[in-house]
Amino acid sequence: MTVILCYGDSNTHGTCPLPAPGVDLRHPPGDRWPDVMAAALGSGYRVIDEGLPGRTTVHDDMVEGGMRNGATVLPAVLHSHKPIDLMILMLGTNDLKTRFSVSAWEIARSVERLALMARAEGVVRDILLVAPAPVREIGSLAEVFAGAEARQRGLDGFIAAAAERQGFGFVRAGAHVAVSSQDGVHWDPEDHHRFGAALAQDVAERLA
Repeated sequence: MTVILCYGDSNTHGTCPLPAPGVDLRHPPGDRWPDVMAAALGSGYRVIDEGLPGRTTVHDDMVEGGMRNGATVLPAVLHSHKPIDLMILMLGTNDLKTRFSVSAWEIARSVERLALMARAEGVVRDILLVAPAPVREIGSLAEVFAGAEARQRGLDGFIAAAAERQGFGFVRAGAHVAVSSQDGVHWDPEDHHRFGAALAQDVAERLA
């Protein structure tokens, strides 16, 4: 059976567009993109959802807490699920929060670092980098992500360049989905379904 690990944040977890910061809402099983992808791929694939709301690439979050640093927990996650045929890595959205004050180039370099860490562990056969859908400074999370629209400029291109440099796959989430106007960050169910279906096709072709 082909094992696929989806390592990401709240949009991999399936968090609903939020009416207010701190509210914890999740789309039901079947309406999260890893579930949609798994259903499209079929019984020969095992899709593991490792999405944590608030997860960053390499930053400790003293506001959210709870081991949000993606680099800190990655080795344990990898060895928990090994061997892994494909890791889908979609992180960087939470790095755009005002509290971190990092550029698109730095976020892409952090994504690349995580992918190289995964490769070095020797338990992942292939890696697919996903540039997250662009955030909007609108709705309930506008203050949390103040300035993010400017900071994220060029992120897709920087992550694409990292993927090409290292021989990883690349997908641009923004080609398939748009964030909800309710909070400017999370996806509605129809976007999860659209993304899961599109990614299933990319994954099947890459693993063929």
